[in-house]
Amino acid sequence: MNKLFLGIDSGSQSTKVGIFDAQGNELCYGTALLKPTETPRTGIVYHPDEDLWDTLLLALENCLTQFTGDKSLIMGIGLCTIRCCRVLLDGNGNLVEPVISWMDARLSRPYVHENDEVKYVTTTSGYLCLRMTGNHKDSCSNQEVNWPIDKTTLKWGTDAQITDLGLNREQLFELVLPGESLGKLKPELVSRFGLKDGIEVFATGNDKAVEVLGSGLNSENEIMISLGTFISAMMARQNDFPTAQNFFPTLACEPFKYVYECTGIRRGMWTVSWFKNLAGEELKELAKHENTSEEEILNRIAEHIPVGSEGLLTLLDWLNPADKPFRKGIMIGFDERHTKYHIYRSILEAIAYTIQNNINLMLEETQASVNCIKIIGGGSHSKVLVQIICDLFGVKVETLKAKSSACLGAAICVSVGIGIYKDFLEAKKAMVKVDTCFEPNLDNHKYYDSVNKHVYSTLREYTDPLLKNAYNYL
Repeated sequence: MNKLFLGIDSGSQSTKVGIFDAQGNELCYGTALLKPTETPRTGIVYHPDEDLWDTLLLALENCLTQFTGDKSLIMGIGLCTIRCCRVLLDGNGNLVEPVISWMDARLSRPYVHENDEVKYVTTTSGYLCLRMTGNHKDSCSNQEVNWPIDKTTLKWGTDAQITDLGLNREQLFELVLPGESLGKLKPELVSRFGLKDGIEVFATGNDKAVEVLGSGLNSENEIMISLGTFISAMMARQNDFPTAQNFFPTLACEPFKYVYECTGIRRGMWTVSWFKNLAGEELKELAKHENTSEEEILNRIAEHIPVGSEGLLTLLDWLNPADKPFRKGIMIGFDERHTKYHIYRSILEAIAYTIQNNINLMLEETQASVNCIKIIGGGSHSKVLVQIICDLFGVKVETLKAKSSACLGAAICVSVGIGIYKDFLEAKKAMVKVDTCFEPNLDNHKYYDSVNKHVYSTLREYTDPLLKNAYNYL
């Protein structure tokens, strides 16, 4: 049980790497920030250059140079990457164009072959697997949205299904199950990072599914909220739900299982970062004077802003849905009482209101209920945001010890892949640890519940017509 596992989480804003033992203790953690995505024209969004690969190497280096233990005990590497992207490669495995982001309008449509240099069309996990191992392999659990996978077999579909999505079978990588090997790490990378010869890279799943695994969801009455760039909530289930109207059934990181994901908040915690940068030099100077972070200053002061931000309400449409291009972010209810800290708390309350309303639609459709929420992602470090969510839902909320649930989920895949644990359930029970448990303030719950039902949930009935009217002029 002294064996160690390395988990990679390649996300939208950063790449994170963690080293875990068999009890799920995080021994070391490293990260590297990605460059901002580029938008040369409306609807086109991509990651510049080889940024996903470059930051993966930097994050590995950051983590492993801090690690003071025995690297020979690291038994494998779990590779988790951002989902719903498209990567176009030539015959030598080089990028034909930069990695196409999930925010790109082209990703809502099947692939269109416009450049004969393109020999392979793959996901970010296929692309990074190729860089790490030299193998044309990919996880079956990262084939979401316009990928021709047969969910009953977790293999590619028929030639007709592949053709319908603009692809041919020769363009696609070989699929493997989560917990199976993608291949051995290239010798030059083994040497560069001082890892043991023959160390293997293991498949995981799409990043949200890996987060669910790393959060340890087991009960049907539990739900996970991921407070990241894209904020979403998920439930773990045994069966597909192909007729879903108000949520997205996606492949779980546990083979032949599913994750139900409610409608998310695009640019969720990004909006918090946006406001932090907008708050100005005063906040930076205060953080510098107190030798703390700007986020800590904002959270500390926001805790003392009255519940409800003294009437200030925010709608989080900083990135409008593709089918509603007229929507924009809105803040209403300003008066002389309001400060930048009211605006900040209002954004946090908007996150809670919006995700609860999206979750409620999923719960109603599946006839499910929730008695415990697990919160992960960067936003889980904001105690004020977690407490707002706890108060709004009126149920117990838990945050987890791992800095990245996706890194831990990736490490769990390694532990199962090399046989330390017999299955994912045993590994989750052994490796997922709760950090802090929050209990709801029932007075705050009554207030939030009333405002959401009678005010917040109806706001778009009034703002949508106004924004539609303004769309052609502003």
